[in-house]
Amino acid sequence: MPSARSRVLYVSDLAYPAKGRRYGDEDVFLTSRLREDFDVAVCHPLDAAALMTGFDAVVVRNSGPVLHYQAQYDAFRRRALADGVRVYNQLSGKGDMAGKQYLLDLTAAGFPVIPTVDRAGDLHRLPDVDTYVVKPKLGADSIGLEFVSRDGLAELSYDDRLVQPRIDFRYEVSFYFVDRTFQYALYAPRPDRRWDLEPYEATGRDREFAQRFVDWNDIAYGIQRVDACRAPDGELLLVELEDLNPYLSLDVLAPAARDAFVARVKTSLRGLIGQETVRGAAEAV
Repeated sequence: MPSARSRVLYVSDLAYPAKGRRYGDEDVFLTSRLREDFDVAVCHPLDAAALMTGFDAVVVRNSGPVLHYQAQYDAFRRRALADGVRVYNQLSGKGDMAGKQYLLDLTAAGFPVIPTVDRAGDLHRLPDVDTYVVKPKLGADSIGLEFVSRDGLAELSYDDRLVQPRIDFRYEVSFYFVDRTFQYALYAPRPDRRWDLEPYEATGRDREFAQRFVDWNDIAYGIQRVDACRAPDGELLLVELEDLNPYLSLDVLAPAARDAFVARVKTSLRGLIGQETVRGAAEAV
């Protein structure tokens, strides 16, 4: 007999060698829990476009940096939008899903973000420091990142690259959301060990900081991670808005917190599947 349960295609690169993270372990766990409520099939990101027909939703999780397969990802995205496929996260995100342009947009709008420019003529807008961080607009996982002295900026090519001051922050902290609702926070007490994470008790002010970016983004259904650093003056500054396939570090959570997160993801996914299919949707910038 046909199943009455919703069918989910779960996209993951289980073998991707992520530094300090275990993509396969996290996705094996999460799919095992989703199977309690959904019929789940797992595929590699390169196979998603060919396999997604017939599923009620496509869940993109630890699929690795898409710049390693940019053409195939762009084809998947175009087809999903044209065919009205329900993708989780929704493809309307303005964060890393669309590149690093949001860092420029948020800087211009006065959000608490590490100051960012992409033109030599705007360097005066950055604080005067010894070292600057240069990263590609379509970068991910620190690929293409380099450090440049202020004198070195004069010889820099700004084609599709961003420049930020290097900040001697106290620590990095990440806030995790399902849809627009805060779930938990983790932090790396040692700046040189980004993925040695511990539970972090977010204050009300911390949550307000992170909530601003989630509310700014255009995702109603999906998982977002707001990465921030604690600057020397004690204020938080945005580092990245991860809205494509953020690693969740679920192994760091206590069992009760992990269960609560999974339950919220299930509810969110049901909500997405219950939405009316829209074909030929315009692709978000």
